[in-house]
Amino acid sequence: MPTNAPSAAHALTDVTASDRTLRRFLHGLPGVDAVGLEARAASLGTRSIKTTAKAYAIDLAISMVDLTTLEGADTPGKVRALGAKAVRPDPTDRTAPPTAAVCVYPDMVPVAKEAVAGSTVKVASVATAFPAGRAPLSVKLADVREAVAAGADEIDMVIDRGAFLAGDYGKVHEEITAVKEACGTAARLKVIFETGELSTYDNIRRASWLGMLAGADFIKTSTGKVAVNATPANTLLMLEAVRDFRAQTGVQVGVKPAGGIRTSKDAIKFLVLVNETAGEDWLDNHWFRFGASSLLNDLLMQRQKLATGRYSGPDYVTVD
Repeated sequence: MPTNAPSAAHALTDVTASDRTLRRFLHGLPGVDAVGLEARAASLGTRSIKTTAKAYAIDLAISMVDLTTLEGADTPGKVRALGAKAVRPDPTDRTAPPTAAVCVYPDMVPVAKEAVAGSTVKVASVATAFPAGRAPLSVKLADVREAVAAGADEIDMVIDRGAFLAGDYGKVHEEITAVKEACGTAARLKVIFETGELSTYDNIRRASWLGMLAGADFIKTSTGKVAVNATPANTLLMLEAVRDFRAQTGVQVGVKPAGGIRTSKDAIKFLVLVNETAGEDWLDNHWFRFGASSLLNDLLMQRQKLATGRYSGPDYVTVD
């Protein structure tokens, strides 16, 4: 049975003994064949999904959505409405599954907790100076502790991309480790790389392993706040990383693509990537999430079409 990252004394502990050993390991990872990676992602995206499997995939995708609002104009009313939608995505159909979580800024955590009380929906909170990650570690840790104290079940942190791109892997590892400690046993940690700013697939592979070595429960592509977010290719690369990490350590880590996934067709392509790359063990919202709020409405419309034979259109779902 695979274990969560924080509880396992894994076989790669010596890799993080020093900056030198960490650098040697990360730069010793196999280079990424960009052409091959993109070709495989594109090929898996052409798989045909039949009606019965499609219905299952749509419900699975709904259950994997982190319904998110991260705007300066967020209000308690908006967060309550988001929580209600997460708990019952389709008020006309009680068979529609709830989403995995609602994701909000730390100050909105108490409102979100109240909104989803009594349900399986988790409350996630972005922290560590989201989305730029440009703040002293003490500020980042205070951000995390306040969110956890308010009841957050999950923390989505951003790495210091400047430190990573400068090759200061030790600093990035230290920050992730400290944030994981601040989460305690109350909250799972998702580590956001902002893959669109990492420039190369090799960097995405290194960041994936760095996050897992530091104790991430999830590795996440993006904040959704930059031009390039989740893609099939960068998600495939991260799925390969969690698969290989579990093979070496026995520790299972989740994956969350975020940003740019808007349609049911997109979501199903990503589920095929999960199944064909990491395997069935990751086809569960404990191990795979979508950070894509606009996706939920399309999933609901496609679900209604499969059930009734009619395409209801956007007027029949709530506007986030």
